[in-house]
Amino acid sequence: MKKLVLIVMTLMILQASATVEDSGVASSDVSANSWNNPSTPSLPSYLPSPCPNPTGSLYVTVGLTGPEGEKDKSYTSQGKAINFIISVKNDGSADVEASVSIKPKDCSIDWFGWTSTTMQIPAGVSRSETLQIQPDVNAVAGLYRFGVEASAKCRRSDSKDATFNVQALDYASETAVSGTGQFQINKDIRSMNSGIKSSKNVLFSGSVDALVKNEYLIDQAKGKNANFLEKDAVDNYNSVSAGDALIGTESFKSSAIFGGVGARVQESYDVQQMEFKNQDFTLYQTGSLKKMAEFKTADNFTGYYLIDAKQSIPGQKNLKEHEEYIGSFEINRRILFRDGTTSKNPCTGIDCFGPSSPTIPSPISPSFSSPCLSSSCSDFTSKLNALASST
Repeated sequence: MKKLVLIVMTLMILQASATVEDSGVASSDVSANSWNNPSTPSLPSYLPSPCPNPTGSLYVTVGLTGPEGEKDKSYTSQGKAINFIISVKNDGSADVEASVSIKPKDCSIDWFGWTSTTMQIPAGVSRSETLQIQPDVNAVAGLYRFGVEASAKCRRSDSKDATFNVQALDYASETAVSGTGQFQINKDIRSMNSGIKSSKNVLFSGSVDALVKNEYLIDQAKGKNANFLEKDAVDNYNSVSAGDALIGTESFKSSAIFGGVGARVQESYDVQQMEFKNQDFTLYQTGSLKKMAEFKTADNFTGYYLIDAKQSIPGQKNLKEHEEYIGSFEINRRILFRDGTTSKNPCTGIDCFGPSSPTIPSPISPSFSSPCLSSSCSDFTSKLNALASST
């Protein structure tokens, strides 16, 4: 009996030992698995938007500066800037800070005065910013596009495209001189298509920091492009030895018979010192500003200086101006000539309508017969006939 009890107790002790060892192994395995494979929390497949329902929209408009009815105002030329107005409207119920960015598209990004900006826009209000675009001097003539996009927090974004045209220069001449010694330059331009004659003869001996002589020509200019633009800048000329001088004769003529404004400006100078001279002569025969010639100059000099200007339109107008200076002066002059003889006064009042208004026969345009044998003479006669029919 005692032997049986001893066997039973021995089996119970062995079973308990086996249970403890099994539990230890299981515990060790669970611990190891827990450290080697940590659990990772699951993430949603998308993040919720801070503004799931925008409370308003932005509206972008892009327009050119200038009158609404201005013809061909989208035209500029190589190296000349054109200005746009960028407007953004916030139709939401709260103020926003809108981000406005430029998409160059066909343009070079270097042409833009800015490519991104911010606008503080109150609720229900528009804000505007001027954007200047300046094509480089090597820009290919043609139509260019760019885009404007506006965005803001809790607003629907908007974008608009705009276009402008680049017109190529028919002639360009630029000179820059700096140094001490002697220098001479002669330029002569004659263009029947633009009705312009320009001549320039300049000679100096002495010292100059900069003597720049620019000229640009576009025969059939469009928009605000000039048919002819002559720019001139002299910086700090001084005679060095006895007999040194800066001597020049420059003349500009816009012939009325070839469609110009009938203006002539002649400038002569013989100076021993010229601190500065900033000047330009601009002729508009076609485009938005047609029939206008403008001469502007600002000079500081010691010596002799002359300006002789006139406008002559046969049977219509005759204006003259003459100025001479001897000594030390600083002058600022602007002379503007227009030709409005081809414009017609608008009809006003009741006399413009009804059968009681007398009918005035239209005059027959004079015609010039061509006695020419050469092609150049025939071309001149055809231009006279075209001019007569246009007046």
